[in-house]
Amino acid sequence: MATAERHRTPNGFNVVPPPGWDVIPLRTGTREAMERIVRKAVAQLPAGFPKDDIPKARLKLTQEMKKVVRRASAKGGMTLYLPTEPLHGVALPVSIVASAPIEIPRVRPGSGPAAVLAALASVTSGAETRELDGIAALRSERDVPADADKGVDVAHRRVEYFVPVPHSDPDQYLSFSFSALIAPGSDPAFYDIFVELFDAVMGTFRWSYA
Repeated sequence: MATAERHRTPNGFNVVPPPGWDVIPLRTGTREAMERIVRKAVAQLPAGFPKDDIPKARLKLTQEMKKVVRRASAKGGMTLYLPTEPLHGVALPVSIVASAPIEIPRVRPGSGPAAVLAALASVTSGAETRELDGIAALRSERDVPADADKGVDVAHRRVEYFVPVPHSDPDQYLSFSFSALIAPGSDPAFYDIFVELFDAVMGTFRWSYA
């Protein structure tokens, strides 16, 4: 972090998504981003794909994307990252959501974000501290079972990063949530690879001061 930026509050952030992923802003430009992604997906349909089925494919893609966008927006998401190109012919059932800064009161007057992260770590399973662009963040990982009563339709692996915004007043925090759907009977090692991918993405995290 540059010396001149050490005591400034950033006005944004940057992460580098993997190749074959797209970014959907959830505050403005959402519809345009979805339309662009659907057009690209339709253009990538196999050469022998029946022309009469293209409208149905476009509609299905649009509906699925709207569903994902609604879920991310309902959780305070401001940016959604999705794989939009198959990997070795397989569509990846994963996503990353960056959520808007939230304010959290300090544990005690003058305690700062470190005390907040420590308090959260004490009640969060699988929590550990990671450094992102010079700032200590809280990382947690767990498997979430399907539970229709809680609105969880499909089991998934969830990894979250909770990041203090430097020099914010009052204290603000960003969250980044990674989710990978777990197919019944699948090999856990398959999802470990996805988690490593997300951790690599978070390793590219940088604050923006522009």
